Amino acid sequence: MKLVVPKESISSEKRVAISPENISAFETLGYEVWIESGAGDLANFPDNLYVQSGARISNEKSELWAKGDLVLKINPPSNEEVGLIKEGATLISFAYPARNEELLQSLGERKINWMAMDCVPRISRAQSMDALSSMANVAGYRAVVEASHEFGRFFTGQITAAGKVPPAKILVIGAGVAGLAAIGAARNMGAIVRAFDTRPAVQEEVKSLGGDFLMLDFEEDGAGSGGYAKVMSKEFIEAEMKLFAEQAEEVDIIITTAMIPGKKSPILITEEMVRSMKPGSVIVDLAAEGGGNCELTEAGRSKVEHGVTILGYTDLPSRLPAQSSRLYGNNLVKLVNLLGKTDQFAINQEDEIIRGALVLDHGQISWPPPKVEVSVQPVKPIEESVKEPVEEKKSIFSPGLMLGGLCILLLAMGWQGENEFLDQLTVFVLSCFVGYMVVWNVTPSLHTPLMSVTNAISGIIVIGGMLFVSGSNPWIAGMAIFLATINIAGGFLVTHRMLKMFRKE
Repeated sequence: MKLVVPKESISSEKRVAISPENISAFETLGYEVWIESGAGDLANFPDNLYVQSGARISNEKSELWAKGDLVLKINPPSNEEVGLIKEGATLISFAYPARNEELLQSLGERKINWMAMDCVPRISRAQSMDALSSMANVAGYRAVVEASHEFGRFFTGQITAAGKVPPAKILVIGAGVAGLAAIGAARNMGAIVRAFDTRPAVQEEVKSLGGDFLMLDFEEDGAGSGGYAKVMSKEFIEAEMKLFAEQAEEVDIIITTAMIPGKKSPILITEEMVRSMKPGSVIVDLAAEGGGNCELTEAGRSKVEHGVTILGYTDLPSRLPAQSSRLYGNNLVKLVNLLGKTDQFAINQEDEIIRGALVLDHGQISWPPPKVEVSVQPVKPIEESVKEPVEEKKSIFSPGLMLGGLCILLLAMGWQGENEFLDQLTVFVLSCFVGYMVVWNVTPSLHTPLMSVTNAISGIIVIGGMLFVSGSNPWIAGMAIFLATINIAGGFLVTHRMLKMFRKE
């Protein structure tokens, strides 16, 4: 099978679908990799790097598309490219199916399979294929770089002979992948960073990066499905807007990242808030593509309103093309691996990742994917597991009965009326009881280090048993030596196996 990577048709796009580092992975799967000449030039990946990695270069765009069994792209194909794609081929790229219905129809006529990188389900198993997160990570970092370029001074505070420079104060709204990347970059540059998110669960992540998490005195969780935030109640929105208004007067830079899939981006920064900001302040709106979180944002443009610079760039990942291309290429490698080697290539719709990403199946629209129903059957095992400890507590009397029976047996076998025997039997019974209560009440994860202690105690028991074994009542002494020896041997065996795990073969 031939895998082709055409040059992106959008003039402002600097990324390429795969980097030279990804070629070997595709060749291992059995693909013959073809790259359009100049596809990676703007990402600092010239043709010779691809050739050195084992790829072939094509100078003819139409010829390249015609031979591609598997086509890898970043952006959805243009109208011209739709006519070039090989009938029955498989295309993997961003698709945005909710707003590209006509494109879906056009590609459907070519009977192709189209897998959308923006529709890969956000589940744990698909994290390595999540191109949205990869690009959001780059966009968050680049947002801080763009803000620092527009801002008029250092981010970090300084005290110099020429005067004092206060640290910049930055507010990040939305602590998803992009927001966390922005927080980390801004903190590394020395700024004071504050962050807000409707999901309280991200508070620890914000704090781990050195940011201050702004909390509302409001009991409502904004965690939605698929890792996104959900639409909040009217009361919550009013409370957060009041918080943003207060912060706008104080901070120097605001970075907004709030987007809700399939809906217009919510307005979080009003014109009044912009007007209240200090002259020279900066707003970076990462939600500009969805309409913007700032009321004055214009998608794709930088503008100044009321002395505040508002950046509505929609191509932030493309402004770091080499890094973005590497990450996106790694996402593609993982997804193509899921489709199998060339001799076993199959679009297995039983796999929830493939089914979620598939928007065209042999020309038939298969988007949106069916929702995965949550089974209620796991509730029963949970109830059973709750009952099990109760049954174990009831069985605590069986060791006591066994110990009592053993005492009676020893008493019948060894007592000849001497008080010394009764003293030894009493010590034996108490030792068994105390040992049982101590060991069985220790957390299982601590049983291995407990072996060292019990080995020492068992050694003392063996010595004591040897001293008494030649006495008038050798039964108890012999039993003590026997049991303690088993315990010592078992302790050394377990310790040896534990140490073996840490040895380098």
